[in-house]
Amino acid sequence: MNELESKFAQTIKQNKSTIYTVCYMFSKDADEVNDLFQEAVINLWRGFEGFENRSNVKTWIYRVALNTCISQERKKRRTETEPLSMNINLFEDHDEDTRQVDMLHKRISRLQPFDRAIVLLWLENMPYEEIGQVVGISTTAVATRLFRIKEQLKKMND
Repeated sequence: MNELESKFAQTIKQNKSTIYTVCYMFSKDADEVNDLFQEAVINLWRGFEGFENRSNVKTWIYRVALNTCISQERKKRRTETEPLSMNINLFEDHDEDTRQVDMLHKRISRLQPFDRAIVLLWLENMPYEEIGQVVGISTTAVATRLFRIKEQLKKMND
């Protein structure tokens, strides 16, 4: 393994949970999350040599992972499929916390991909300025969008 490959492997290892968090916001299906993760890592590798540390590496990783997931979401919408369903979930949990998390995940998944990305970063406690850097909008626009997104989430029915 050369120096670049070694540095890349270390970067992925250090930021694995960040990439998985982004992927999980775009799907709850474990196989699809893994596919998104793999696609994000491929895209990160493609851009790794050109990454010049002009921004924080974590910000860059968020941006690449989000763009990857948004692109895959668009592709998925163009080629609609019918998922197989056994109508049973052996691992289903019925406690109140799980229901709250499931409700929030369902509502967030109904948002537009760009808004989903902003909510994800906000839930990761990222400062508005950094969210703006990741998604490419101003800090003020982040605050405005988050306010509108929160209102939209409150109005959703399950």
